This record gives sequence, C-alpha cells and structure tokens, in this order.
Amino acid sequence: MSSPARFDRGHTDDLMTFLTASPSPYHAVANAAERLEKAGFRQLSETDAWDAGTGGKFVLRGGALIAWFVPEGASAHTPFRIVGAHTDSPNLRVKPLPDTGSQGWRQIAVEIYGGTLLNTWLDRDLGLAGRLTLRDGTDRLVNVDRALLRVPQLAVHLDRSVNSDGLKLDKQRHMQPIWGLGEVQEGDLIAFLEEEEGLAQGSVAGWDLMVHSIEPPAYLGRGRELLAGPRMDNLLSVHAGVAALAAASTSGKLDHIPVLAAFDHEENGSQSDTGADGPLLGNVLERSVFARGGSYEDRARAFAGTICLSSDTGHAVHPNYAERHDPSHHPRANGGPILKVNVNQRYATDGSGRAVFASACERAGVPWQTFVSNNSMPCGTTIGPITAARHGIQTVDIGVAILSMHSARELCGADDPFLLANALLAFLEG
Repeated sequence: MSSPARFDRGHTDDLMTFLTASPSPYHAVANAAERLEKAGFRQLSETDAWDAGTGGKFVLRGGALIAWFVPEGASAHTPFRIVGAHTDSPNLRVKPLPDTGSQGWRQIAVEIYGGTLLNTWLDRDLGLAGRLTLRDGTDRLVNVDRALLRVPQLAVHLDRSVNSDGLKLDKQRHMQPIWGLGEVQEGDLIAFLEEEEGLAQGSVAGWDLMVHSIEPPAYLGRGRELLAGPRMDNLLSVHAGVAALAAASTSGKLDHIPVLAAFDHEENGSQSDTGADGPLLGNVLERSVFARGGSYEDRARAFAGTICLSSDTGHAVHPNYAERHDPSHHPRANGGPILKVNVNQRYATDGSGRAVFASACERAGVPWQTFVSNNSMPCGTTIGPITAARHGIQTVDIGVAILSMHSARELCGADDPFLLANALLAFLEG
C-alpha cells in the first residue's frame, strides 16, 4: 500500500539552490550540515567522547559527512539503514604552484580530477571555489562565483579537421584556463583570494581549489520537464539523502537507525580518509554502537541487519546513441529512480536487494526502472561494492538516470529528483 508522497516539484526547485551553493565538496557538506541543524541535528567532534543520547547527529570531515538519527528506545544492536552518496564531481583542480602563463596570457595551472568530459569545460565562464587553510590551522570556504576563468578552444580556422576527425585535447597543454593578461607573478592567485576573503597577505598556507561553471541550473524543454545543471553526479543524491533523513527523523517509531553517508573522492577510487574505501563510516557506526553501551557482539549484530542504498546517477538511454545501451534496458527521464545491476559486482545489487528497493518504491508510490550495461561496453562502478566489501553490509545500487554524465553540465528529468527523495524516505522509514 503506497503512502502519499512527501516531496514534490518544490524539491527540485530546492535542488537547484543546493547545486548553485555547492561548487565544491566542502561547500556541499557545509550546506548539508546547515540543513540538518535546522532539522534539529547536532554536530559531533571526532575527538570528543560520544554520549548515548538520542536524536540527530552528524560528523564532518573535509568533503564528507556522516549523519544519523537515534530514535527513542534504540538498543546497542539496533541495525542501520544507510543512504550512501558522494560529494565530488569531475572537474579541473588547481595545482600546488598555480601561477603560469604564456605569450602574454596569465593562466592557472590545473590538474584533471576524475573522468572529466574535457570538451565540456571549453569556452565556458568559470568561477573558482574550494577551501583555504590558514596558518593557524583553520579552514575558510571560498567561492568566486563570477566569470574569472576560461579555457579557450582553438579556432576552426587553425584546426580545419576538428569537425571531421574530432576534437583531440591534451590534458596538459590544452586545459589550462586563462584569467588575464601580463607577466606571470608567483603567488598571484592566492594573493587574489586573500584579498577576496579579506584575509591578511600571506595568511593562507594551503588550498584545495577547483573551477566550476557559473551558469546556474535551469529547467529545460517545452514543458520544463527537464533539468540542466552542474554536479548532479552526485549532489542530486546528496540533496535527496539530506531531505529524506531530515524527514525520517520526524517519523513515528523507527526500528532501525537511519543514516546518510556522503563521501568524497568517489570519482577517483574512494581511497582516502574521507572516501568510501576509508574507515570513516565504519568508525562512526561502531562508535554509535559503543556509545549506547554496546559490545563487539552488538556491533556484529547491528551490521548484520544493516542495509545500504548506494545512490548515484546512472545512464538514461541516449536518443542519439541508443546502440550503446543494453537493448532491453532503456531507463528514461522522469521514469523514476533506477536499480543498477551488474553480475560482476561493479554494482552491489542482488535479488534480495532488488526486493528491498522495490518495496521502498511501492510504499512511496514511486515508479522505478532497471539499468544494466550493454555486454560489449565496460560498466562503471560506485561506492556500493566498496561499502558492501569493506563493512559486510548488504548494499543495493540505485540512482537517477541522466544524460551527459561527467560533463560540466548534466541533464535529468525534472521529476526524478523528488521521486528519488520519496523512495529514499520510504527506505529510511522502513
């Protein structure tokens, strides 16, 4: 029996606001934390002792966030229901020595992060965002959200074969943005950011900076049935997870502990202290068990009953390249969230996981679809198999079907974000 939907098109409007305000993983988790605090959650420090109190709690580390809600009456062996997602997106990231240039152009040295569609960063007005680490050890978020940088493409007159032979980009030579004219000045970029932030000259000791398209998200299509925007892989899932967790915390009796795990560094393998292949999630869940007076036996019982939905974007069938998809599995925009299956464990879904997801969608009154790769094409992967293998937790891979994955600007159905959020809420409520 399905229940009334809790999220509607207003959720998609709010997603657009979230995407614009989150040009880096650090901004994404800061915005997620702010929303959770408004829902009554409180931040815990990893260096403090944790108590057995109930209610909403969260931990921030770099570009990662783990949040959970302990209901009244939860025992030490109460299992978890986890929504997993990631905060990072493929982009261009500033190198340790950023100031460079040639032929009278001042440029910024960047490194390619993740599996970026390079051509989508050409001829776009780009801003700069991330975090600055000051000499006193504190961090400062920075977001220059205006036309500051641009990666110019070579004119067709100087590359006559570009339309017949295809665009060929060298990651080192062709992707360095310009940001002005004149001689290269060492330290100029960081001095500029110090001025932007009202910081004393020389106060910045470290930085994690990346470029972003300043074009805002927008509805697209005759009936505004599509949504175009940046970083939907995978802030769309992070946003839905935050909304679902906050709503689940207001539910009635829960017989489990709902969790949101938003990791960094999924796009380059998840092997970091803030990635899904690191110890962060396991440490937080274990400390939650032990804070409630649990033993290792309680921890094992809790983990054995835990289920994770790994929510990440997947591929909608492309109208111009339908042959690249499996002939019988064609996820469509606004068709509801997708169940992602790969028998070689690039996705963690199995038959019992399918039943878990189908049940949540049925309770939410949400349609859903299935994705499997064409046998002749390699299959991507997610945090799902990593979570399952590292923690011994049953994991199901799901998401929203999009086009232009890993582009500077991606495309999805405008209804799919709130359909996903409703499915996640039904899952967390159990």
